[in-house]
Amino acid sequence: MKQGLVLDKVVLLGRTFEEYVRCFALDRAALRGQAILDVASGVSSFCAEAHAQGLDSTAFDLIYEQSLEEIEARCQPDLDQVVKVIGDLQTYRWGFYKSPAELRRYRERAYKAFLADYRIHRGTRYRSGKLPRLPFRDGQFDLTLVSYLMFVYEDQLDYAFHQQSVREIMRVTKGEARFYPLVSFEAKRCRYLDPLKHDPELRHLRFAEVTTDFEFLANSNSFLRIQHRCDPLGAPS
Repeated sequence: MKQGLVLDKVVLLGRTFEEYVRCFALDRAALRGQAILDVASGVSSFCAEAHAQGLDSTAFDLIYEQSLEEIEARCQPDLDQVVKVIGDLQTYRWGFYKSPAELRRYRERAYKAFLADYRIHRGTRYRSGKLPRLPFRDGQFDLTLVSYLMFVYEDQLDYAFHQQSVREIMRVTKGEARFYPLVSFEAKRCRYLDPLKHDPELRHLRFAEVTTDFEFLANSNSFLRIQHRCDPLGAPS
């Protein structure tokens, strides 16, 4: 019997810039001058807040095919669905959020900031599409962030999807990509992680799991960093 959060679809739960900094261990100063891609960004406010701070960020998600009104109609029901049950689950740690009520405040702040920005910048900062394909040129981004899609939805997204998505994400990323979390909603390490690291089709990539001090979903206090083994000229990186 499953002990974690059970979802029959990908829900729209946004996260703030502050939460991204914590879960990806981002250095705010180092982000300046970087082209950043946020994959599976949903209704997170990272892109909006990044631009407000003078950063160059692009958000990518399937939901950006939808209108503002269609997305807005899902935000509160999806949040209500999760907050209703999450406080009773043993697979979460409340050191950062303190309570489901505080979690709700973070999520509402994120999606409201997203909606305000999406209203103005849909189609420019916010690009629609579906992994494992990305509508960007080779090496367009210095840093790519991927949260709460790959690994966590391992029951719905198979190994082939993960492998193809890693290849595509690294095609458009000249620096590094970071993936979070690395556990399923059962708070168990995703079974695809080790096979990806040893996949011969990904031998041109370097994998490293980096420990952080942020943990909400139990055992999620790390992210996966992927870099190219060689720079674009073919020299060792």
